Amino acid sequence: MTTTLFTFLFILFLGIETLVKLWLSSRQIRHVSQHRNAVPAEFSEKISLHSHQRAADYTVERMKLGITEWIFDAMILIGFTLLGGLHLLDIFLQQQFSADMWRQLALLASVSIITGLLHLPFSLWRQFKLEAKYGFNRMTLKLFISDSIKGLVISLILGLPLMAAILWLMAEAGNAWWFWAWALWVGFNVLILYLYPTFIAPLFNKFTPLDNPELAERINKLATRCGFTLNGLFVMDGSKRSAHGNAYFTGFGKSRRIVFFDTLLNKLNGAEIEAVLAHELGHFKHKHIIKRMLISFFIALVFFALLGYVKNTLWFYEGLGVMPSLERNNDALALILFFMAVPVFTFLLSPLASWFSRKDEFQADQYASQQAEASSLVSALVKLYDDNAATLTPDPIHSAFYDSHPPASIRIRHLLTGSKA
Repeated sequence: MTTTLFTFLFILFLGIETLVKLWLSSRQIRHVSQHRNAVPAEFSEKISLHSHQRAADYTVERMKLGITEWIFDAMILIGFTLLGGLHLLDIFLQQQFSADMWRQLALLASVSIITGLLHLPFSLWRQFKLEAKYGFNRMTLKLFISDSIKGLVISLILGLPLMAAILWLMAEAGNAWWFWAWALWVGFNVLILYLYPTFIAPLFNKFTPLDNPELAERINKLATRCGFTLNGLFVMDGSKRSAHGNAYFTGFGKSRRIVFFDTLLNKLNGAEIEAVLAHELGHFKHKHIIKRMLISFFIALVFFALLGYVKNTLWFYEGLGVMPSLERNNDALALILFFMAVPVFTFLLSPLASWFSRKDEFQADQYASQQAEASSLVSALVKLYDDNAATLTPDPIHSAFYDSHPPASIRIRHLLTGSKA
């Protein structure tokens, strides 16, 4: 590999990614707009034309904002790499820090903060303009700022020690550093999964025990039928941020719990909530969560091994617009450049991940129809599609490329006919 060839490949794949994203977005906008004035026949008795049009308009506006953000992301990436932004930032920090570890940590933190600040206008517009326009935003500016500060503090407390440890391994653990760094990363992720339900999530939301004996009994019976041990049923005050409803499982082993958004409990009846949770239990029954974790860990191992190779090659740095230092450590530069470049080269694999995810969703739906009423799950899904303004008419190619869940009409058809994906 030469510097010129790697630069050419980077530009080529970035161009392909950008063009494919724009093409898929334009297809989605066109397809949703063309079907805006007619509710699909299978939903015509359950969803009004006004709700269908609202979902179409919401989808189109989100796509248009996404197009702008994707183009902006590509410009940021080029600015950091080929235009020399990261190189200049590294030179500046070399003049500010004499200690090598602090310089490298400052570089990692600076790139993260700069990227976050550049994306701040999009976050504000999405939350306070787009979501507010369609009645979803419940967040105040004060809460937005508070969440941002908390997120930054948690990232510093948890992220900086992890990065420091990885940088130390890169410098001191020899040629096999990438394996030990991967093992550390896996351990860190498992630790976060344990800490999140009881230590991290409560910093952002209030969790109270479910105060509905009838619903609690129904859910506990479902969990018993499915051989699932629970450590509690909790309600989260999601309504202080958004009108979107949701429910999720969190934790491992004895710390597993079910969390309901308070908005969801106001939208679904007991049978529908049971069916939704039966779907989620289907993921656990078929070990989808564990399988996905193992796959992600294996992919991370491959990436760490690849990073272990390219960090010692000159073409990797120069091909991405950075001149590595001959006097100082370049490990932080390698980390940043690698994780900037990897999404560009792996973007075209997105449909494969989406396909596996949809396959799991069909399997979880089938399990739910065995443990609860399929009609209740269908009813719940229709309500959630309606309340969350999810389009019922996505472009098939856009959906196949991106969507982790099957399109509404196909998913409901499978549930009603009992067919397998």
